[in-house]
Amino acid sequence: MNIKFFNLIIFFNLIFTYNCLSIEMNKKSYHHLPDGTFRNPEGSPKRDENVKWSYKIFNEEKKKLDMTVPRDHVVDKKKVLSDLEKFKNDDYIAWIGHATFIIKLGNTIIITDPVFSKNAGPLIFGPKRFTEPALKLNEIPKIDLFLLTHNHYDHQDMTTIRRFPFKNAKVMLPLKLGRYFSKNGYKNVNEMDWYDEIKVNEKLKVTFLPAVHWSKRSLTDTNKTLWGNFLIEYDGKKILFACDTGIGNIYKDLGYKYGPIDLTIINIGAYNFYPIMPYKDKSIYHTNPEEALSLGRDLKSKKILGMHWGTFVLSLEPIMEPPIRFKKNAEKYGFKEKDALIFKIGQISPLKDILD
Repeated sequence: MNIKFFNLIIFFNLIFTYNCLSIEMNKKSYHHLPDGTFRNPEGSPKRDENVKWSYKIFNEEKKKLDMTVPRDHVVDKKKVLSDLEKFKNDDYIAWIGHATFIIKLGNTIIITDPVFSKNAGPLIFGPKRFTEPALKLNEIPKIDLFLLTHNHYDHQDMTTIRRFPFKNAKVMLPLKLGRYFSKNGYKNVNEMDWYDEIKVNEKLKVTFLPAVHWSKRSLTDTNKTLWGNFLIEYDGKKILFACDTGIGNIYKDLGYKYGPIDLTIINIGAYNFYPIMPYKDKSIYHTNPEEALSLGRDLKSKKILGMHWGTFVLSLEPIMEPPIRFKKNAEKYGFKEKDALIFKIGQISPLKDILD
């Protein structure tokens, strides 16, 4: 065979193989961009780039909010500690505040996005809590599994991470966030890409799934780390713990592949940025109560629990509005009102009662 012709065949084979691999990689890794940053799932809504954030307007509007917190919004500390002891042999879910939950499943105790600081920001800056955590760090039970959904300050709290008393816990978190834990003494740190699965024990498996959100902790690191939801599968039950998320077509796909979900825990607050944003009660990256219900429906959820409200002022809706709208509109999205769950901060409920 002519050597030039032979080389030409090899050249075209290499080009064909390269193109096939590129197409396949792009298909599998749409959320991975060539510059090393990440993006939301294909078909997700996009933020209007012409909208400019204004701290001045936000702070002026924030001052108009009624900051009266109903007395029954927070469980008395004595009862929280009593219930912790009462249910220590049961599977349970406890709301510590915002996106921080303690979830006991068999012999494994999980904590989600733990924030125990007085403010959600660097040092003394950022939104301050208007409700205290249900427990102090030194009062929480021994944690076996630490789940972190993304790097925003109201989820990734470095003071809590540095002071966390159980650094032997297995940590599961998005790509490129492991260094925050490794340098602070954690030994079992697992970075996860979307759809990665980790089997914790014979009864417990965790899968990291897409969410419609973003990441940022400084002026130069926008979307340089991943974000996502955790699907916790335990003894035949499925609990989805949402990262902050907006609506997106991806949830119908997830519902088809992973549903039905027994319990979806999802953000129902931080959705109104009007008049900074052009539309009231609408955020690309945070579902409002009705949108949260719609995503619960897309996921084929049997029950849905609202979180990410009642702790920090991150947006401009009335502070106690999210749970009211959430319960009021449940039936419009195929849920019984009793199946759209609202916890009090400090509430500890046995899993069997929640899923009943």
